Amino acid sequence: MEKKQEASDTEPQSGESVGKKGKEQKSVQQKKLPFLVPRMSETELVKSLTPLKAITIYNASKALGVNASIAARILHDLEAKKAISRAGGFSGHQVFKAS
Repeated sequence: MEKKQEASDTEPQSGESVGKKGKEQKSVQQKKLPFLVPRMSETELVKSLTPLKAITIYNASKALGVNASIAARILHDLEAKKAISRAGGFSGHQVFKAS
């Protein structure tokens, strides 16, 4: 016993593209991220981080109200300027202390 297919199932209807399942090409637009570095001086950043027992990326992101990647960049910049120093940590989980 063979099953018969109807003619409407195999033929594409008008307005549909064959092979792409009707997907349209979308223009690629780059989005601006809403995460910006806080406009604070180095001393203000260090003052906001000194009350923390251990300065980690995630503690700094909560204290500054920014994304974790932005907080990591800020901490590394402050470390390069000798405002804070690395106290410990391993493999991307650094712990800093105020100098």
